Amino acid sequence: MGCIHFKKMKDKPKSDLRQVVLLRHGESLWNRGNLFTGWTDVDLSDRGREEGREAGRCLKEHGVVFDVAFTSVLKRAIRTLWIVLDEMDLMWIPVHRDWRLNERHYGALQGLNKAGTAEKFGEPQVKLWRRSYDIRPPVLEAKDLRHLRHDARYRDLSRKEIPAGIPLVYELDEDLKPIRHYFLGDAERFQKAFFFVKGDNNKV
Repeated sequence: MGCIHFKKMKDKPKSDLRQVVLLRHGESLWNRGNLFTGWTDVDLSDRGREEGREAGRCLKEHGVVFDVAFTSVLKRAIRTLWIVLDEMDLMWIPVHRDWRLNERHYGALQGLNKAGTAEKFGEPQVKLWRRSYDIRPPVLEAKDLRHLRHDARYRDLSRKEIPAGIPLVYELDEDLKPIRHYFLGDAERFQKAFFFVKGDNNKV
């Protein structure tokens, strides 16, 4: 992991002090094992922790200072943030966690070996699942213990909010404020699915 070259914040006039840093989590145990991770809550490997420390040192070296931080609700992202802020002596800043910052949900692929999955389904299909945003992976059934309804951190989500493989698109204006959001795909098919789930929720 190399140190990215930032423009030194301390050398810029205060009126220009606007910078957003996007930082990927360090290597996880499942990254190391070449497994599909998605929303499975996997911790960092030793290498991932060192990557976090190196990122924190790099940011501090280049004069980057944060006033607020955002992360997902997955421990690999949270722990990476902790490590980075510790290195920067910024563990006191506000941190906001949101499930919407989780990475892509891989459905029933979660926990499977990527190489083995490519042998079974073919490399082109696995590349579609991994690299496209409009091709959903195999659905994870609700009865499966890996399903999010069994995870306490998502207990306040309605069933229609729990990822089901249909991509949700957000459009932002020039100030990065959401102006609309919609599900990608066949509108009529989605409406049928939406009202089915809505009706199911009303039975509870």
